[in-house]
Amino acid sequence: MKNNQRIIIVGGGSAGWMAAAALSNAFGTTKKIILIESDAIGTVGVGEATIPAVKSFNKLLGIDEAEFMRNTQGTFKLGIQFENWGAKGDVYMHPFGLVGKDSWMANFQHFWLKAKHLGVAKSYFDYSLNIRTANSNKFFIDPNSGVDYAYHFDAGLYAVYLRKYSEVRGVERIEGVIDTVQTYPDNGFIQSVTLNSGQTIEGDIFVDCSGFRALLIEHTLHTGFEDWSHWLPCDRAVAVQTESVGEPIPYTRSIAHQSGWQWRIPLQHRVGNGLVYCSRYLNDEDAKKLLLGNLDGATRTEPRLIKFRTGRAIKQWNKNCIAIGLASGFLEPLESTSLHLIQTGIVRLIRMFPGDDINQSEVEEYNRQSQFEYERIRDFIILHYHVTQRTDSPFWNYCRTMSIPDTLARKIQVYKNTTSVFKEQDELFHEGSWQQVMLGQGITPRSYHPVVDKLSDEELVRLLKSIEKEHDQYLARFPSHQQFLDHYCKALAP
Repeated sequence: MKNNQRIIIVGGGSAGWMAAAALSNAFGTTKKIILIESDAIGTVGVGEATIPAVKSFNKLLGIDEAEFMRNTQGTFKLGIQFENWGAKGDVYMHPFGLVGKDSWMANFQHFWLKAKHLGVAKSYFDYSLNIRTANSNKFFIDPNSGVDYAYHFDAGLYAVYLRKYSEVRGVERIEGVIDTVQTYPDNGFIQSVTLNSGQTIEGDIFVDCSGFRALLIEHTLHTGFEDWSHWLPCDRAVAVQTESVGEPIPYTRSIAHQSGWQWRIPLQHRVGNGLVYCSRYLNDEDAKKLLLGNLDGATRTEPRLIKFRTGRAIKQWNKNCIAIGLASGFLEPLESTSLHLIQTGIVRLIRMFPGDDINQSEVEEYNRQSQFEYERIRDFIILHYHVTQRTDSPFWNYCRTMSIPDTLARKIQVYKNTTSVFKEQDELFHEGSWQQVMLGQGITPRSYHPVVDKLSDEELVRLLKSIEKEHDQYLARFPSHQQFLDHYCKALAP
């Protein structure tokens, strides 16, 4: 075979099977794709909430949405509700979709801010149809409405679904645990892996989806890791599944506690729960007690402890190895970006996949883009911790007073001064997302864009009322979330 024709994926789970599915879809049978995993090792398997970009990934694969939802026990997600983040008792939602109506010169927040100064505006978040739909526990797919959405689903079932998809397209799965990794003595590239059964598997391109073990990218190639725990001090999570006690809500809940935060993710057949926390301020046993004391339904599983370190591999493509998923780095799931980072890493690899030779300039470009993406998502997550008024615990005092990256400090200052945030290159979160979190956590900008003064006070009031009226009309037509699930994608029996 020609060079770079044998692709070896090390590890299964969401990362491994997303990679297998996308690579087999892109290359068909022109490349030999082998995935090595062991049922005995298992996966982390807590990533069940997504952002809207996952729809593009499924569409790329030609996956039918309703079929996918039925097979993964999926529900719909209109945003993330943050509770106790700005101050204890505060609640706001970071919605998908538009808030209000934007001008090409200034987005809606500028118009709202003037209306607020005049005393004629409701809460900024009252002008989001996504939020109003979520709070009404409704859902409907209507591209004309401006409502955007993502999914909650069972990540383990998603991996099963993608395995079937991949194997139909020629991906070979090998069950086994890797015992040793062989590298070429002249250039250090990975040559093969040997399983504990004695079987040796050679390859040209190796995709490391081995999770936190980072078997190839770190343990074999010693790539190095950039630690961000001084900015994101949480280093533990405990996860548990519970029975559903009511109809699933169409949003994720993120509930801040004294030393971290708790997630609640509703699926059709159960609820995913977890507590992310910092072990410097909360020990593991107390974390389990805190989580178990804040559940709505009976537990279905035993609490599972997960240890992690936030940061990223210094090179996510090193020699002939590309790290995808947890092997490439970890950013806690506060904004549901874990599966997105898997998705973009895979798509980036396909776009830059080498011909007969690995081109170093392409490798460096892959790493540059990956670094930029990770750093901007990192900044967005740090924002939630740093912009807080909480003084009730050592954890929040640390987060509120810690130094932050210059890139984040600049965004916050520009927003305070101008009500504007400017998206850089291909960073994930748009201007509205940054503004929603900063406003939701207590930053009130000083001024609005002068273009707003083009509208008279009466015109501004009419604009706000027209937005409300339009949203009222949509809400009157939308069915409940449960009704939509039952009609569109009622799950298969678990």
